Amino acid sequence: MLRRWAKLALLNFATALILPELASFWLRARFMGRDRALEGSSQLLALVPGLLGQFVRRAFLRRVLPVCHDTVTVEAGTFFTKADACLEANVYIGPRCQLGLVHIERDALLAAGVHVPSGARTHGFSDSATPIREQPGQRQLVRIGAGSWIGSAAVVMADVGRNTVIGAGAVVTRPLPDWVVAAGVPARVVHSRSTETMRGEAQA
Repeated sequence: MLRRWAKLALLNFATALILPELASFWLRARFMGRDRALEGSSQLLALVPGLLGQFVRRAFLRRVLPVCHDTVTVEAGTFFTKADACLEANVYIGPRCQLGLVHIERDALLAAGVHVPSGARTHGFSDSATPIREQPGQRQLVRIGAGSWIGSAAVVMADVGRNTVIGAGAVVTRPLPDWVVAAGVPARVVHSRSTETMRGEAQA
């Protein structure tokens, strides 16, 4: 009971702290769009360390993202570039991550330095006569399945299935199924986790 009250008090304190930044966000969003406004605000709030930083980012993101559960943890150094990102219950996002248009389902875990751009075609490059920065790209929602674990420094540009493990440094360029372990560049399925799960249930 005491712990719950302490969390509530800290969340209320964090909410009071982010009110000026929240007002700034909505003002900037009117003139420069929600995506750019969120990127600036999340970069600023990413500088707040420790437990207070976790509560500050949670309080802010709950008010600007379509979905951000009150059990989400976002560590220092992490920032968002797309205001339509969704974070479900018990999501953990480690330090120094960069997240675009992503839907992270419940109980998924992202280690340090994970990058989730908005799909694999955020920049066009088909026209060799035009600078890449002037060519339109395509934004695509990337879904990270419930219960998945994304290892440090992985780059995820395609959907990851439920309860799937992505090795550190892997680059996910194609959708991956549920209950597998994938690693490498590009990421490939190493083995299935479903056999391990059934064996564990049989031994229980």
